[in-house]
Amino acid sequence: MAWIRNFCTAVVLMLHVATPMTAQEKKLFTLEDLNYGGTNYRNMVPRNLWLTWWGDQLMYQDAAEGGTIDRNGRRSRLFTTEEISEDFHSAYSAGYPYAGQTLVLLSNSKRRILYDWKQHKTIWQQDCTGEQHSDWNSKSRNVAYVRDSQLYVRTASGDERQLTTDGSRNIVYGQSVHRNEFGISKGTFWSPDGNLLAFYRMDQTLVSDYPQVDIFNRIATCEPDKYPMAGEQSHSVTIGVYNVTSKSIVYLQTPVSNATSDASLTEPAPVYFSNISWSPDERTIYLYELNRDQNNCSLVAYDAHTGERKAVLYSEQHDKYVEPLHPIAFLPWDDTRFIAQSQRDGYNHLYLYNVDGTLERQVTKGPFVVMELMGFDTKHRNIIIASNEEHPLQRNIYSVSVKTGMRTPLDNRRGVHRAVLSESGRNIYDKYSEPDVPRVITVGEVGKPSHTLLTATDPWTDYEQPVFESGSIKAADGKTDLYYRIVKPHGFNPSDTSVKYPAVVYVYGGPHAHLVDASWHYSSRSWETYMAQQGYIVFALDNRGSENRGRDFEQATFRQLGQTEMQDQMEGVKFLKSLPYVDQERMGVHGWSFGGFMTISLMTNYPDVFKVGVAGGPVIDWKWYEVMYGERYMDTPQQNPDGYARTSLVDKAGMLKGKLQIITGYNDDTVVPQHCLSFIDACIKAGTQPDFFVYPGEPHNMRGHASVHLHERITQYFNDFLK
Repeated sequence: MAWIRNFCTAVVLMLHVATPMTAQEKKLFTLEDLNYGGTNYRNMVPRNLWLTWWGDQLMYQDAAEGGTIDRNGRRSRLFTTEEISEDFHSAYSAGYPYAGQTLVLLSNSKRRILYDWKQHKTIWQQDCTGEQHSDWNSKSRNVAYVRDSQLYVRTASGDERQLTTDGSRNIVYGQSVHRNEFGISKGTFWSPDGNLLAFYRMDQTLVSDYPQVDIFNRIATCEPDKYPMAGEQSHSVTIGVYNVTSKSIVYLQTPVSNATSDASLTEPAPVYFSNISWSPDERTIYLYELNRDQNNCSLVAYDAHTGERKAVLYSEQHDKYVEPLHPIAFLPWDDTRFIAQSQRDGYNHLYLYNVDGTLERQVTKGPFVVMELMGFDTKHRNIIIASNEEHPLQRNIYSVSVKTGMRTPLDNRRGVHRAVLSESGRNIYDKYSEPDVPRVITVGEVGKPSHTLLTATDPWTDYEQPVFESGSIKAADGKTDLYYRIVKPHGFNPSDTSVKYPAVVYVYGGPHAHLVDASWHYSSRSWETYMAQQGYIVFALDNRGSENRGRDFEQATFRQLGQTEMQDQMEGVKFLKSLPYVDQERMGVHGWSFGGFMTISLMTNYPDVFKVGVAGGPVIDWKWYEVMYGERYMDTPQQNPDGYARTSLVDKAGMLKGKLQIITGYNDDTVVPQHCLSFIDACIKAGTQPDFFVYPGEPHNMRGHASVHLHERITQYFNDFLK
């Protein structure tokens, strides 16, 4: 399609389906329809199927049953929750851990069972009451979990073992560390056969408390969070290994670090340990070690039985930062070689290493990002990846030869694809969408024509839909392509220049995120549809600093967060102002989190451009943000005082002219309330008048139906002061 090959011009996708209904009969959206907390939201998303693999056999899971599904979509029910137990009549999860065996794993908050659908009986079960952060191994059937701050292992036979006694809010076991940075999402890691358990131990005794308050008690109580701010004392992490057979624990002999911070940051050892993985023979643990300055990273091997540091397999340095996000992955057919991922050549790519640390070759190469290593096709000895090689806005699936690096497309080379491989890598199912395709699900053998399981109809057919467009402009450097999305009201007529619309810039702008891609409606948020229905033009632009465009694109913001991003966003504003139907006197801006920071940055740095803004959960000064993220992009306040001063919004409070509403969750543990309150204090002193609204008990993002209230409030603010 032409829009894939050339994004220099916008392509209009009207996205209307012909029906017998007249325009007057079309429905209008409400936030109960569009918002994920709304009462009708489930009926307004494209139809989906919940699928997983049982070896190479595709399985489905519905609310009350599960079974097989073939390539023609024919189902064969294998079990119902009603026949199993009353325990599973409500929410449950299902998995198929044993290819070739007629077993399904079912679990909820009470029990974990293996049910044989052929014999119609439970053959094994395990109590899981009170488990937190549970991690079950299918081969040993051992489970690791946390309860009352202590780490436990329960064996397949039901033997519960308490591994720790000093767990507390200061000493944290078996949970994610380093505030979920560096690709970390959990704190326990079973060896392949489930005989050994690696786990994190985090000592945050010296980390400052942030005084969160619970207002829902008769007398409000303090419920502090451990929150290490940039340039301040951080936590220290060690890694233990529990041997199920010997019931013993050894700790990896990682370099000792006190995780202190001073102006020179000359601590003698790494402080961040991430991406833990195991060798296939369970003898070696691999992990990435990163210094606090985040510019020197090493892949290190440890003896899993003694804790001895065996070898540094490779190291990587960069004058800005190195960010390890992915564990190594061994080739299933060769225990002596593994795949590592790195941005060392400017884009995230795959590298083939020998276990002695010898680099054999770079497997993928080019001006594109490998977005995911999905798995391996063991028969053909290929790697299956997702990348944006076809276009920066796309996500497509490829088979990559380990031997030659040759890449073979496995999909239609359009849109955004999220596929899952079967256990052997022989089969694949793929869920994808395109700007005018809500959802399609296909299944097939890798490298062969696929079969369509589902083509979802447009769930918005009966509604007045806006116009969705996408295109590109140049960044402030005059050479880099930036991609935008623009949403226009239903019935928009480009030839009618007598109508001038107010415009709202929806912004995020930070790393590890993007707003625009080639999925349904160009990934437009439903709130944008609601705003278009209210008569607004809504515009979103992915500036330099956002994801999926390579290392240099993201690192353009180093040590000066918000500055390059604002320059690029103002190029977007310049483009908006060039459109004859946009009212230049009615420009608004809205964003959340980093987008909240960008909203206030734009409102105060360009006070004569933006009339109205709504900033949610905004960072106000990066010295109040957490160590790992903040120091990666800004260094410490001690190292980069000019950068922190330049990007801080406290001193810009007096520059505010337009109407600004600031919204936060009262118990935000990501961007703590100190940010908002400090800016409001600065506004009081400067004599400027922002509005402020809080959601009691809510964290960084509003949950459940509170989200509907939130978006109604945001919309109403623009209606009151911009429309």
